[in-house]
Amino acid sequence: MSKAWEIVIGIETHVQLSTQAKIFSGSSTTFGAEPNLQADAVDIALPGVLPVLNKGAVECAIRFGLAVGGEIAARSVFARKNYFYPDLPKGYQISQYELPVVSGGRLVIQCGDQEKGIRLTRAHLEEDAGKSLHEQSGHSFVGRSGIDLNRAGTPLLEIVSEPDLSSSAEAVAYARALHALVRWIGICDGNMQEGSFRCDANVSVRPLGEAQLGTRREIKNLNSFRFLQQAIDYEVQWQIGTLEDGGRIEQATVLFDPASGETRSMRSKEDAHDYRYFPDPDLLPLVIDAAWIGEVAARLPMLPAARRERLIADYGLSSYDARVLSASLELANYYEAAVAEAGRPNAKTCANWVMGELAARLNKEDREIGDCPLLPEQLGGLIARIGDETLSTNIARQVFDALWSGDAHSADELIERRGLRQISDSGALEQLIDELLAANPTMVAEFRAGKEKALHALVGQAMKASRGKANPQRVKELLRAKLD
Repeated sequence: MSKAWEIVIGIETHVQLSTQAKIFSGSSTTFGAEPNLQADAVDIALPGVLPVLNKGAVECAIRFGLAVGGEIAARSVFARKNYFYPDLPKGYQISQYELPVVSGGRLVIQCGDQEKGIRLTRAHLEEDAGKSLHEQSGHSFVGRSGIDLNRAGTPLLEIVSEPDLSSSAEAVAYARALHALVRWIGICDGNMQEGSFRCDANVSVRPLGEAQLGTRREIKNLNSFRFLQQAIDYEVQWQIGTLEDGGRIEQATVLFDPASGETRSMRSKEDAHDYRYFPDPDLLPLVIDAAWIGEVAARLPMLPAARRERLIADYGLSSYDARVLSASLELANYYEAAVAEAGRPNAKTCANWVMGELAARLNKEDREIGDCPLLPEQLGGLIARIGDETLSTNIARQVFDALWSGDAHSADELIERRGLRQISDSGALEQLIDELLAANPTMVAEFRAGKEKALHALVGQAMKASRGKANPQRVKELLRAKLD
């Protein structure tokens, strides 16, 4: 019988900062350019060039430090991380080591029904390396490897967690929460396919109850939440199997192969001394005073936790609804703009439509909320007409479809043009019901014999006869009154 094991995971995340220029040069950071068209003399390390720090990248780091409650260093230092690789033109990477710009902080994650606080070790600024391209069709180096230095010098914030995560599910919850936060505060676009948000997972196992950490292996460059979970699950089982078979874990850097679902060793894991860090003599220490921090704080949006509390307090939403609607800043803003148009009494209906009909349509068409063709004011106007009983829910879905496709500017315009106004007048409905009861004596007899389903069938007949425009609740009330 195998012994019980405890999983220990820490995550290092490379967040590409949303600046127009690179961290130490004026080159563009726009994704998708032809190889080496966005690399200037600084990026390719021509002799005699000097780096100049991008102020915007520093402000991104300050925003993050404020958002997680970290300590923003009054003085931090850039260092040279020395190693050789073909896509690193200088032979070193400019990073931060002993004195990072942000220390500490905390990120709260939701894993299932449980909340958990994850401690952060640090967040430091650094430059990205270039990219090796292997046998790319359409390029002149088929059968060979090429180097694209467009990414060289791209500004990164490396965010390091403490080893507080104990399962792949928690690791994914942490990565999702961090991804949502950096997008919320506007420091990263979060595009994982383009490499804007990449995770390295440090994974180890130890016998349950043991205090000493096991030997860790680092899984590099995971650019999807699914791959993160699959890679950790495989690595955990591999490490446990190795130890139970009497083997030992060697510290190493590994890669995850999505095709096989396995990790494979890339190289033995380096320690800090292997990189021979020392302060970069070309860069002055980074000094951040309280006034600068105050200026950045004044421009910071209300953070997700505070926004959730406001949604609950101001609109009477459940904790679940508030969490879903604050998944991103764009979604929270969309919801509140829709409520402003629909009116506070319709806040819950707005939440239901945003989380239901709207989310389903966005998912079906693979769209983000920022790319939604339906304006929040249009959805709010539609919900206002449901609230005042101008529209039935079924007809409202037809109006939603028309607004989505651009067939009208507003629900009111469509209601008038197509004659969709719901019939709630008792006189008109009673005439409809009298005709219905006369035409369906069998259903009437079944209801009076105690079959409740007959009433629902009669309501359905009334809706069909009115082409969906009858108020179903009023129809049901009037039918029951007449039948009783």
